[in-house]
Amino acid sequence: MSVVEVKQGSSPIVLGFPHTGTDLPADVWNRLNENGQRLADTDWHIDQLYDGLLPNVTTVRATFHRYVIDANRDPQGISLYPGQNTTALIPETDFDGKPIWRDGEKPGPADTKIRLEQFHRPYHNALYEEIKRVRKEHGLVVLYDCHSIRSHIPFLFQGKLPDFNIGTNEGASCSPEIASAVGRIAFAARGYDAVINGRFKGGWTTRHYGKPSSGIHAIQMELTQSSHLATEAPPFALDEGKAEKLRRHLKDILEIIEQTAIKLGSR
Repeated sequence: MSVVEVKQGSSPIVLGFPHTGTDLPADVWNRLNENGQRLADTDWHIDQLYDGLLPNVTTVRATFHRYVIDANRDPQGISLYPGQNTTALIPETDFDGKPIWRDGEKPGPADTKIRLEQFHRPYHNALYEEIKRVRKEHGLVVLYDCHSIRSHIPFLFQGKLPDFNIGTNEGASCSPEIASAVGRIAFAARGYDAVINGRFKGGWTTRHYGKPSSGIHAIQMELTQSSHLATEAPPFALDEGKAEKLRRHLKDILEIIEQTAIKLGSR
């Protein structure tokens, strides 16, 4: 199977989709327990949610599931949030802290090495090639990393998560002009709430690539699944009404990022 799908565009924005894939090799699938085979921690329908919002945008999507290996984790296995509950490069549990592997089937170092080579690295090679191409064309590039998560996960955070979770690694991964432009739209969206650099400050992708001084700006958007799904439980169906309402705000966000990027690139 192809582990990454790339659609090239002429916009200064690159959309990353590391967690929408549901493909798993048979040997990985067979090692998952019944809970793991639910694939509950997928970013359900996120690629569909953004589809067509910005006609000329570049997209890079991992087709493999995060239980194979998490494309948004440090390949060295370093925790994104030291001291807080999170999931690993190859997750051992789901977002509720429940095991996902059959007894005796938990992946080890040999599995990690193989999956880094066959899945994690090809995704990031493709992503970096598009970042380089777009930056060469425009003088800068904005990597917008697309994510979603359930609104209530006590294992990871207390209470309800805001609908728009904007991560810029505490301002280090993108220019303040881009962050504030996104924030203005998210905070003004009626019926939603938003936060910048709250529980989710941007994953490894945002932190690794975001180097504004080198013309690479990276920002992560973590949406609550309650903002667009009929239910945050199986079958994780998209609510068309919710999705259409949310898409209007996401379109505004992408358009303001593009406008801001063009202004920054012309300086």
